[in-house]
Amino acid sequence: MMAEDFISLARQYNDPQYFRSDPISFPKHFHELYLYGKASLQDIEVAGVIAAHLAWGRRCMIVRDSTRALDEMGWKPYDYVMSGNYRCEPVSLHRTVKWCEFARICSNLREFYSSHSSLEELTPDQMRVKVFSQKSDPKAANKKIHMFRRWMVRRDGIVDFGVWKNTDPRDLVIPLDVHVHDEAVRLGITQRHRSDYATACEITDFFRNIFPDDPCLGDFCLFGYGVTHPKPVEKRNGC
Repeated sequence: MMAEDFISLARQYNDPQYFRSDPISFPKHFHELYLYGKASLQDIEVAGVIAAHLAWGRRCMIVRDSTRALDEMGWKPYDYVMSGNYRCEPVSLHRTVKWCEFARICSNLREFYSSHSSLEELTPDQMRVKVFSQKSDPKAANKKIHMFRRWMVRRDGIVDFGVWKNTDPRDLVIPLDVHVHDEAVRLGITQRHRSDYATACEITDFFRNIFPDDPCLGDFCLFGYGVTHPKPVEKRNGC
């Protein structure tokens, strides 16, 4: 594919119609309220963290279970986090994510917000440790964190909402999951077989040559290529 083909894909698929039933719809809901003074930056961040953490598997299941989490929060995510009173049960919220893991993330956010105003202060690896209670790992792709950062930083106002103003979109990294990796391999963008940070950076650098001010537009290219050139998939029951 030529650069013009990627530019065309980005223009076509950087479009809200493809993301109405998507994890981004949850922080975007609070962003819309934020514009009218009815929600806070922290509401957007908390909703984004929870939706991003649950963003694996089929979209309909992600949306269903993110809705369950926000229902538990009374659709006031920051107030819920700061209340210190969380649902903490060893039963599933989403796939292998249990409510006790949800509670731990809420507790970590409460601790952070007790002395800081925005998660923008954290590097991806710091967010991995301080928010998600995972060990530091500079080699990890951290897909959910880079996806969350894409939502918060990109400023074209089409799909992403760009409320973080101190982070340059040029410094973002493509959120790398198995689907993004597969499409990048199919297109010859990378030959690496490990879904790690090095692979994410290689894919990002490829798109930085096409979109120097906004390399994460490449995320929409890969999504669009997957839509227009689907691989055969095994038929599943359910949504």
